Amino acid sequence: MGSPNEVSAPHAPTTESDSINEKIVLKGSQIDDVHAESAGWDETSTRKLMRKIDLTLIPFLSLLYLLSFLDRSNIGNARLDTLERDLNLSPVKLQYNDALAVFFPFYVLAEIPSNLGMKRFRPSIWIPSIMVVWAICTTLMGIVQNYPGLMACRAALGIAEGGLFPGITYYITMWYKRHECGFRMAIFFSAATAAGAFGGLLARGILEMRGVAGLSGWRWIFILEGILTFVIAVGAYAIMQDYPSTAKFLTEEEREEISARLKRDRSSLADEFDMKYFYLALKDWKIWVHMFITIGIYTGLYSYSLFLPTIINDLGVASSPEMAQLLTVPPYVVACLFCVAAGWYADKLGQRGIFILGFICIAIVGLIMLMATENSTVRYLGCFLLATGIYPNVPLGVAWNANNIGGSLKRGVGVAMHVGFGNLGGTMSAYLFLVKDKPRYFPGFGTLLACQVMSLILVVFMMIYLRRENARRNREYKPPSEYTEQEKVAEREKGDNATFFRYTI
Repeated sequence: MGSPNEVSAPHAPTTESDSINEKIVLKGSQIDDVHAESAGWDETSTRKLMRKIDLTLIPFLSLLYLLSFLDRSNIGNARLDTLERDLNLSPVKLQYNDALAVFFPFYVLAEIPSNLGMKRFRPSIWIPSIMVVWAICTTLMGIVQNYPGLMACRAALGIAEGGLFPGITYYITMWYKRHECGFRMAIFFSAATAAGAFGGLLARGILEMRGVAGLSGWRWIFILEGILTFVIAVGAYAIMQDYPSTAKFLTEEEREEISARLKRDRSSLADEFDMKYFYLALKDWKIWVHMFITIGIYTGLYSYSLFLPTIINDLGVASSPEMAQLLTVPPYVVACLFCVAAGWYADKLGQRGIFILGFICIAIVGLIMLMATENSTVRYLGCFLLATGIYPNVPLGVAWNANNIGGSLKRGVGVAMHVGFGNLGGTMSAYLFLVKDKPRYFPGFGTLLACQVMSLILVVFMMIYLRRENARRNREYKPPSEYTEQEKVAEREKGDNATFFRYTI
């Protein structure tokens, strides 16, 4: 690795080319200086620093996503009360399903602009602001009087929430090295499974307020959960951090070390805001393959979160809608444990694809159990396997895609494309479990099975391609560890096409 002594003294540039070359050399010199400053950090002090960051960032980020997932999926709990009757929703016209579906196109449209906005502005302003908006939308759902009002609130909720998940996943990549992100994303996303469990318990309790102030129980679900989000959002303006270089909870020495270790991990790839990286992300076929893997997984995710109370209510294992709410909790708890454990172990091994493949197989087994028998106990067990197979693959998939995108802005756009396209599966899922198909719901479960098989095939393809591409680069170029910083900086705009970049398999 080069040292500052190897860099020639700066001279007055005589041409534009000389000026560019001088900047590259000086950039390499600055990076080497940072490396030298990092030399005093041993493994113990680095672990202590990472724990400090984890405890500051991850619990709060998880809370934000818990609220987000709770506010978008609580309509499934509200349905078990009198929502459809009070709003005169027609089951023949599928108006309840329309209310589910309208959320997702607006959610998707907001994702890429939101990530660009967060890159352009400050996360500590951007994230709390969108939270305030979606909190208001959730609360307003508690006072709607008809189908158009419900549709308008769900569409507005989609726009407001659209930036959170891709924004936070991108935000995590700005704090952690590539093979540290998966575990943190898994903890963060485990809040979605916690939201499923917590939502069922919370809805069961809130429904006891039925009749208070003359309102139905389902209205109180939206009102109280919206107010909770609003309170947390206001607090987030003070709590939310921006980036390592400006973090107030870190010392100057700690900020420099975090910046240095990220530079080492990212190989000094481009970090500036330039729209050319936006277009590079749109043209990267690997991101598009990940998008199709994701839509197969997310269709199952949203079908599960939106319809699990209904499915369990129709299994015959619950004696009442209230009992069905409670029976939604155990599958989510199990899925949460697997989600976190898989994220930790995948980071430890530095692999993603093989884990995703295994969990897809578990989901497929769960779907077969739900379709193949009328036995209520077996089908309820299938709900456990389906949740276990679907939920861990969301953070694993995002981490896999993010690990293999070189450059900050391209990665931000690529993550938004990945999550956004996957969320279109939510629109599809809204129409998979129709009243006319109960209690077996063959069309719905069959569609989810096809989606999982599609994702499985694409994961196998991607694993084979990445392994072969890494082998090709190993044959044709020298090992990444042998590149000097000046050589890396010279290729900084190539992103994952740089000769020293190696993919995570």
